[in-house]
Amino acid sequence: MPGHSVLQLPVPELEDWVRARTAHYDAGFVSHDPRFGHAHVTALGPFDPTPSHRRLREIAELAATTPPIPVRLADLAQFPNGIIHLVPDPADRLRDLTARLVAAFPDRPPYGGEFGDAVRPHLTVDAASDEVNLATTAALLAQVVPVACVLDRLQLAWWESGDCHVMHEWRLGG
Repeated sequence: MPGHSVLQLPVPELEDWVRARTAHYDAGFVSHDPRFGHAHVTALGPFDPTPSHRRLREIAELAATTPPIPVRLADLAQFPNGIIHLVPDPADRLRDLTARLVAAFPDRPPYGGEFGDAVRPHLTVDAASDEVNLATTAALLAQVVPVACVLDRLQLAWWESGDCHVMHEWRLGG
């Protein structure tokens, strides 16, 4: 599978846990870039893999006008495709950020338009299988969540096995 870029909000409070879980599944997606947010909430992806200077300026302006976003991560949920995730609460400012990014970059719909308007902010923590479900993941996370955090950075991150890294990063609120 070819690589892709994503605009994401890193969650340092869960980085060690998600990084270890990523290593468990596919060590190729463990980044050596210390800024890289394995634990993140996607703001918009996939994104332009080679954004112009103009697009980067637009993202910088959007990040500068977005105050840091406080969230609590405690509740687990599962998408129909088996992705087990934490649900940020509240999620309204995250949905607003995605809407503003989509308005600025209408050629880049969330998840390539696969889910239409049903895109929900989330932090992926696991994938259902014969051995993994909501209960087993909840048990693994029992000593880690709930987590209250402030999302204060927006990253343009490259995701590709053997080459995950931060391409650009902006502080929210300037």
